[in-house]
Amino acid sequence: MKILVLNSGSSSIKYQLFDMKDESVLASGGIQRIGIDNSFLEYEDKRGNQIKIVRDISSHAHGIELVIDSLLDEDYGILDNIDEINAVGHRIVHGGEKFAKSVLVDDDVIEQIKEVSHLAPLHNPHNLTGIRVCQELLLDIPQSAVFDTAFHQTMPKEAYMYALPYEYYEKYGVRRYGFHGTSHKYVSNRAASLVQKDIKDLKIITCHLGNGASVTAINGGKSVATSMGLTPLEGLVMGTRCGDLDPAIIPFLMEQEDLSIHEIDDIMNKKSGLLGVSGISNDSRDIENAAKEGNERAQLAIDLFNYRVKKYIGAYIAALNGVDIIVFTAGIGENAITVRSSIIEGLHYLNTKIDEEANKIHGEELEISTSDSDIKVFVIPTNEELVIARDTLELVQES
Repeated sequence: MKILVLNSGSSSIKYQLFDMKDESVLASGGIQRIGIDNSFLEYEDKRGNQIKIVRDISSHAHGIELVIDSLLDEDYGILDNIDEINAVGHRIVHGGEKFAKSVLVDDDVIEQIKEVSHLAPLHNPHNLTGIRVCQELLLDIPQSAVFDTAFHQTMPKEAYMYALPYEYYEKYGVRRYGFHGTSHKYVSNRAASLVQKDIKDLKIITCHLGNGASVTAINGGKSVATSMGLTPLEGLVMGTRCGDLDPAIIPFLMEQEDLSIHEIDDIMNKKSGLLGVSGISNDSRDIENAAKEGNERAQLAIDLFNYRVKKYIGAYIAALNGVDIIVFTAGIGENAITVRSSIIEGLHYLNTKIDEEANKIHGEELEISTSDSDIKVFVIPTNEELVIARDTLELVQES
């Protein structure tokens, strides 16, 4: 079975085509700058052939048409016929409390996704656009919706509720939802496989550290706590997001700077985090280079990031009453050697030790703790697209 995985953003579409016989990626790529000048498609097939097509891509419908055309192209395509695509899996950012697992798409599912779109107004509408376009282009091919929030629906109420008047939860669904669920699910299951134990017998803390970042406590394969909240703004310091702060700062700055609610929201989401503290970049590589050259604000941004991750790990060890495995994943987690070692250095009281030689890796799957470390530490590259493909396959086979 061949499954096309789509991640439709506001002006972009990422895609991968899987052959589920061996879970190999037949082709992958993305479309950038939809509806903007200089839009283009990037395409790479399983043989390593890379293509870039610069073209006016006016809409998501046009973009998905171009994706399908590239897969069918006589010169570099990977398919002979569109009917070879057996199913499409869509990443949906927010499922609210309505979706605790992936589902096959029907009219009712579309309506329910629309109903919770107020919780992710910048993401869900574009995710839905991808579904509708595929319904038009691929007709009766089954489609699945795989939610970033679904994995965290196992959290107990005391972990997801905010201490606000209860009516806001009842009326608007104001609570912690968490994100990066497919990533946390994938790397935790992979970690259990690497230690050859049933995940039901393990306590795992997964650190998805990228431009967006979150930490999750997983007990017996179920999420019991996670750092992101109602939105992806809460929790860790991120590339441009501030993460946790005193809520009173918001009205204070609005009054002092004469800011609107949209302006303060823009500051917290797009101008804060590593970028705001360092004043250099939201890219940790740029900040690390500047810190090596003696830039104090760059070093402060790194220290603040590491401290916040370390603090959440400590909190989640308490929430789990212990931990067996810590996993680092995503762009920073998979590649930043000094970030990993700095974070684990703060856990020496738990006899957690890093093998400094093993830790000198970028984007590879490896245990980086020493043999006598009481807690195993892994670097595991995430694969959210594969989770979506697997969930889609399971749903189609069950239907």
